[in-house]
Amino acid sequence: MNSVSRTETIRMDQPAVVLFPLFSAEGEKLWVPGWDYKNISGSEGMHEDFIFLTHGHGDSAQDIIWLVKSYDPGKFTVQFYRIEPEDKIGLVTVRCIEIEESVTEVEVTYEYTALGESGRKFIAHFTEDHYKEFIGGWKTHLLHYFQSKK
Repeated sequence: MNSVSRTETIRMDQPAVVLFPLFSAEGEKLWVPGWDYKNISGSEGMHEDFIFLTHGHGDSAQDIIWLVKSYDPGKFTVQFYRIEPEDKIGLVTVRCIEIEESVTEVEVTYEYTALGESGRKFIAHFTEDHYKEFIGGWKTHLLHYFQSKK
């Protein structure tokens, strides 16, 4: 298998306007353990074509190139290309869907395409169960972040 797509939704007792900014290069520093990035674009704030790097984040030991494909704060939606040269390319889509004033569903889709053998091995192990656990970790970290703000 050369590609895979997984979608999972988490429900948070927070307004979309509060949650959405957390899904940015700067926002993730607030709730993702060990997250940091290097701003390649040199510009401030999130926007389409914003480029940044992370090192050794998640399942990768190498630098990851991130490129904002689309950014629509009015619709609480952002898409990133996640590029690991010679390994895989991912398209990450995050949508915050306001259910009630203070209840939001965060829909997260990761689509990966392998660029080489290590990417194909990753995709083979990127099962639905693995993905549910991965996105469940997002919810755990977000809940911890909001608890620590009280």
